[in-house]
Parts: sequence; structure tokens; C-alpha cells
Amino acid sequence: MQRPPELKSARDLELMRKAGLLVWEAHQLVASMLRPGLTTEAIDAAVDKFFRDRRAVSLFKGVPGKVPFPASTCISINEEVVHGIPGPRKLAEGDIVSVDIGCKLNGWCGDAAATYPVGRIAPELQRLLDVTQGVLHLAIDLVGKRTWWSEVAAEMDKYVRQAGFSTVEAFVGHGIGREMHEDPQVPNFVSEQLRRGGDFRLVSGLVIAIEPMVNMGTKRVRSQPDHWTQVTADGRPSAHFEHTVAITQHGPYVLTAGPHHQGPGQPF
Repeated sequence: MQRPPELKSARDLELMRKAGLLVWEAHQLVASMLRPGLTTEAIDAAVDKFFRDRRAVSLFKGVPGKVPFPASTCISINEEVVHGIPGPRKLAEGDIVSVDIGCKLNGWCGDAAATYPVGRIAPELQRLLDVTQGVLHLAIDLVGKRTWWSEVAAEMDKYVRQAGFSTVEAFVGHGIGREMHEDPQVPNFVSEQLRRGGDFRLVSGLVIAIEPMVNMGTKRVRSQPDHWTQVTADGRPSAHFEHTVAITQHGPYVLTAGPHHQGPGQPF
């Protein structure tokens, strides 16, 4: 049974916003770099330097596992769902690339992901990106209008299914604050845990990382031999979008969106 989430004060949110803006700026850096022929390790090196220059710490580098995660970003291409390790692979025209970025600044965390097109992509891939970003925006809008997370999760899953895609169930979002992963778990579907008492109220001061992962085909994933990279079981493409979102008395506050953006919309 997960513990009740730690609610954040207005001062806490100010500090988390600073970390969130750095994450947003890192995503702008990535977007400006993307082109066919660029290696994923070059993207990672740029983000790593960006954070070091600003005295921020990557949330991902050194995360424990069978092999500690070796990079500052997770970069996943096409059928790779999440936790891809940057390396010498070059991006190609028509690829989609999911970039997950998180940092800790002055003791507080921000975490966001986006899936980017490389050059011109097929219309069905663009639709996958649009639906995945759309379901994230739906969730951000709904957290200010619903009482329980399960109500949001049910509408997210319905949105994806009606589009003809599937929601990954092997990975979920999470609470976030002084640590990257805090309670509660934040599934993008009505999980067994939500049904058995793991649901949580959407109350002011709650901060969660909402991160739908949507597959073009099956929802099932499988792990690669590097112990980190997850791919779709059928080899079809996957997309991933994420924001760190605070619930306030005035509605949702997207902590990892741009400097003039505090609600749902087009944050990247």
C-alpha cells in the first residue's frame, strides 16, 4: 500500500518550477539539434553539459539496476518505448525519437519527456505523436476537474483506445518532489492497484509526473539485453510524452512547460 503523497507548499512549487524550467530549456536544446545523422550520444552530451553548466544534476545517470544507467538522458527510437541508452546510433530521416530528461536543482526535481520527428515522418507516425501528446494534455486538463486519479486514468485510456492505439501498462507515472520517484504511482489506465485501494485524491499541493506511453500496436513490451531499453513486443512504433504537474487551488500548473505557460496546451 503506497503512503499518502507528500503535499508541496507554494514555496516548494517555486523551487520545483526552477528545476522544471531547466528541463524545458534542455528540451528546446534537443529540438534545435535534431537532424538526420546526429548520434544519440551527441544529444546526451549536450544535455549533460547544459545541466553541469547550471549546477543541476541529472536524475537518470547512475540510477541503480543490473547495470547503473550510464547517461543523463533516456533516448528511445521508433519501436523503443522507454529507457533507451544513448550511443553511436545515428538518427535517420523519418524516425521518431523519444527524449526523457530530468534534473535536480537545489534539491528539487523536474522530469519531462517528448517524442520528436526527425525530418519528415509518415502520417501514421505523426498521428501517434498527436494522440500521445493529446492524451497528456487531456490528463493535465482533467486533474483540475476531477476528484480521483482513477477518473482521469479511465478517460486517458478511453482516448487512446478510441484512436486505435494502446496504452503501455508496464510503466506508469509517479509522484515527484525532492526525489524523482515518490508516491503515488500514476498509471495512465485504471490499474488493479487503483481498483484495490491505490487510488488518490487530486488535491492542492500534489505534484505528479504524468507520462503516457502509447503504442501503435500491442501494449506489451520486452526488455533488451542492455537491461534498460524497452521495445514494443510487436516491433511497431511507440511515443512518450511527460510533464511534471502541480495541482493548485487555481488549477493545474505545468512545472516543466515554457516560461509563459502554466496550463494545458502546447508546452514543447
